[in-house]
Amino acid sequence: MAVDVSGRGAKAGDRPPLRFAPIQQLRAHEYVAEQVKRHIALRLIGPGESLPSERELAATFGVGRPTIQHALRLLEADRLVETRRGRNGGTFVAGPIGDGDVLDDLMTRVLRRRQELDEVLLYRRVIEPSVAGEAARSRRGADLAAMYKAIEAMSEASSEPDYMRHDTEFHLSIAQATRNRFLMSAIEDVRLRLNDAMSLLPESDTWHRRLSGEHEAIAKAISARDAGAAAQAMDLHVAASELSVRTLLSAIGRRLAS
Repeated sequence: MAVDVSGRGAKAGDRPPLRFAPIQQLRAHEYVAEQVKRHIALRLIGPGESLPSERELAATFGVGRPTIQHALRLLEADRLVETRRGRNGGTFVAGPIGDGDVLDDLMTRVLRRRQELDEVLLYRRVIEPSVAGEAARSRRGADLAAMYKAIEAMSEASSEPDYMRHDTEFHLSIAQATRNRFLMSAIEDVRLRLNDAMSLLPESDTWHRRLSGEHEAIAKAISARDAGAAAQAMDLHVAASELSVRTLLSAIGRRLAS
């Protein structure tokens, strides 16, 4: 069947109006709030931890303190942070996981996203080994320093949230080494979508030692600029992590069904 591409087909009045959204440009305080939200979502700042001071945030973003204060009010309205007064006051990330009801809610939320998690796990398995290989080809000295700093921080972590934060830093540092914003965005998106499930994985010295060995193998291959070895090491790491998450999902299903 021939297709009319001449523009003489349907008239503009014959079709529904096109509803294009206007271009939105974030104002400074909205940009600051979005950046802090990103760090919270990635668990780079954990529940109960304090944000940098208003003065430090203003210097980091190159804005005035009123802009920072406006951003913090947005975050408070979203119940992502809380302000505490007094000698040990400041702005803190809200909502540490504590009682059983909150934990059950988290498990229910994770299980409801089972199909999405299946897709994310496959996405990660396809893309992250390639990112590690590209990092081996593109990495610089500063990238290696960031990777090994994260590995060392994981070995010294005093809590599971602290450990997971440095684990995220390790994977983001590998993506950063590619100098490719699309690959960096992809790895960040994977972490955002897996964080809830990863936070429920049982912690143990055996688990951490295994991860440490896998991280060391990845960093060593990237350091040697061996793209094939880096991709293979990451593939083994991702496969082991995927097995742990799938085992967790099955266990959650059994617990919530009982």
